Amino acid sequence: MSAMRQLRMLFLGLLILTLTGCSWFQKEGPVVQPFEFTDQNEEPFGMKQLEGKVWIADFIFTNCETVCPPMTFTMAELQEELGDRGLEVEIVSFSVDPAVDSPDVLKKYIEGFTQDQSNWHLLTGYSQEEIEKFALDEFQTLVHKPSETNQVLHGVSFFVINPEGMLIEDYSFTDPDLIPNIIDDVKRHQP
Repeated sequence: MSAMRQLRMLFLGLLILTLTGCSWFQKEGPVVQPFEFTDQNEEPFGMKQLEGKVWIADFIFTNCETVCPPMTFTMAELQEELGDRGLEVEIVSFSVDPAVDSPDVLKKYIEGFTQDQSNWHLLTGYSQEEIEKFALDEFQTLVHKPSETNQVLHGVSFFVINPEGMLIEDYSFTDPDLIPNIIDDVKRHQP
């Protein structure tokens, strides 16, 4: 194969990778845009407090009749495992039912899963429309509250965000390797 033909094949391969959005260099996902909401302690909390830290996010609500309690239980297990290994990480749970989930309601909810709230922030202080748009725009996940029920449809992923605010991975909370995989991600991205 001539050098010119090899060069054309290389160029064509790189062009295909570029046009399809794939790249050998693409290691990170989208950057989470700045936000500031209210946590369970009625304190403002957002990207300013997360700057330079690895964090894990999920979307839950307190009167959920299905997946939220086991998701929160799994997050509490993850929090304990990370703490046992001395890994510093923030946990952020966005309420997908902000009209019901006041800071006081969120505080009572989390107390049923962990006594250590030092690095776990349950957020509210936005409208239903805002959280639906935020979840889709920043995490590419669905949140929708149908008018005929008090339940909210939402994704069941845990999202890992690096210290630069980039979404680096998401895992279904039902993944049997969730905890070891997230621990590996956190170790790799510790500042």
